Amino acid sequence: MIDQFLGSWKLVDSENFDEFMKSLGVSSSVRIVGNVLKPTLILTKRGDYYTMRTETTFKTTEILFKLGIEFDETTADERKAKTLIIFEDNALIQTQKWDDKEIIIKRELVDEQMVVTCRFGDVKCIRTYARL
Repeated sequence: MIDQFLGSWKLVDSENFDEFMKSLGVSSSVRIVGNVLKPTLILTKRGDYYTMRTETTFKTTEILFKLGIEFDETTADERKAKTLIIFEDNALIQTQKWDDKEIIIKRELVDEQMVVTCRFGDVKCIRTYARL
């Protein structure tokens, strides 16, 4: 149930994030900053809508969405994407599409942590968050 994901989460581990950002064409200076930040992800619900807010000392982003309804998203690295978020097999699955490209972000709860697997082509990174 998606309500298990509601609340605040802090990044505690990150694997292959630099390679993931590099594959997206993120500049080296932004990658350096991105690799040291420990974002807090806050997921809230109001009616049928959810808000996913990602806060860092560098930048804060926020999306408002309804499960299964595509929306326009400006990503943290300023890509303009068509995004769809669904809840399937006990996971939140976010698909971002732009310029014939696609990222799939899968959020799962494993051992009381949120494990976020990001895929872009053949590149995969895993970021793990602990509940605050």
